[in-house]
Amino acid sequence: MSELARIVEALLFLASEPVDAGELAQVTGASEPDVADALAELAGAYAPGERGLLLREAAGGWTLASDPIAEDAARALLAKPRLATLTPAQLETLAIVAYLQPVSRPEIARIRGVNADSPVASLLDRNLIEESGRSPFGAVLYRTTTLFLKLFGLDTPSSLPDPSQWDPTPDEERALRERLLAAGEARAGIAAD
Repeated sequence: MSELARIVEALLFLASEPVDAGELAQVTGASEPDVADALAELAGAYAPGERGLLLREAAGGWTLASDPIAEDAARALLAKPRLATLTPAQLETLAIVAYLQPVSRPEIARIRGVNADSPVASLLDRNLIEESGRSPFGAVLYRTTTLFLKLFGLDTPSSLPDPSQWDPTPDEERALRERLLAAGEARAGIAAD
């Protein structure tokens, strides 16, 4: 496959919508006839029955599409529920539960310095944490779930990275403090001008 055809293929893979030959020529620096040749080369490589993808002309441009033979399997794959991105509060709460489990909601709130009701409820709804008994004071204790382990590629909670590896040495801490102070002074100087 020619270099231009490989570049056009990559662009079509990355594009969320069909791309016309003129735009492909513009972004590659190639002539439209050369892009047309590259598209013809790709059409041969993606001929029906050859691969799981097809090159299609649609909406005035070109796009890569899945072969209809994969439709049932694609529907099954895409029907699986996907976890939405976790918010910073949810991530912070999940980290606290992961490293301190079993841990109660009041302990989480004390560590975070803010109410933990909403992040805990969201993590319970997403099946990332679960109840694991009660503290001596009657508070519900939480731990991570099997789904958490699976999503984070862990065998057990003890497989979590050692948090001390992120602790700065005294020299690193001093250097960071000096950089922050210098940045603050520079910012104050700009504000004063």
